[in-house]
Amino acid sequence: MKGEDIKTVVKEAYAGIAKQGRSACAPATACCESVDVTQEMSRKIGYSEEDLHRAPGGADLGLGCGNPVALSSLREGETVLDLGSGAGLDAFLAAHKVGNAGRVIGVDMTPAMIERARENAKRGNYANVEFRLAEIEDLPVADNSVDVVISNCVINLSPDKPHVFREAFRVLKPGGRLMVSDIVLLEELPDPVQRSVEAYIGCVAGAMLRDKYVEAIRAAGFRDIRILQEAPFSLEYLANDPTAKAIMEGSNLPPDELRGIASSIISLGISAVKSPA
Repeated sequence: MKGEDIKTVVKEAYAGIAKQGRSACAPATACCESVDVTQEMSRKIGYSEEDLHRAPGGADLGLGCGNPVALSSLREGETVLDLGSGAGLDAFLAAHKVGNAGRVIGVDMTPAMIERARENAKRGNYANVEFRLAEIEDLPVADNSVDVVISNCVINLSPDKPHVFREAFRVLKPGGRLMVSDIVLLEELPDPVQRSVEAYIGCVAGAMLRDKYVEAIRAAGFRDIRILQEAPFSLEYLANDPTAKAIMEGSNLPPDELRGIASSIISLGISAVKSPA
């Protein structure tokens, strides 16, 4: 698919998630169990009980693959930018860390997600959080204005990841930090999966090789790049996900081959710094 086609497909899929409250990456469940299962998956990728109780109801859609706020060592008074903020979970957790003197900006390209996030912010009385409708390849944020950029399992969906990192570098202040949780690959996926629309929506087909991902961050100008966490992408996300089932049915991949694919997919926590002027 071409870049604009990818964006259209992803936007439509995540608009549906915003309205229905079901993750494209997490396992499917019965509707009455969806909240509990979503929270259980969030615990497994690094969110604490305090995190899950602190955020407004409806902010956690089970879309993450890590907890970038836990990685980011946020400080009082900082300005944080969340790329692909969704319903606002990480933005709200960041808001608690930066306090009333700080500020959090969430950016998402899906109007339904922005609407849901704004409703959550209003319900939770988050005066220091705002959400802006835009693509992460073209951030509506001034140069050198942000202390920390975070993102959770979103950059892998972009058809131009190097440009996303260049934009993150642009908006960060000198000395600012990048903290990202994302899905990357240890080896290339089979062609049928790479071409699969369902796999793209499901956070798999758009993923980049780990070394190329790290190099894209370095090429954008970042320094002190550190891999903080690296974990297998749980088979639970593939074995029970209707997205994965659609991949198997559409490409005739047997379960054994799907397990092989899963072993090449990892969740990565990575940090980097924009060098001081």
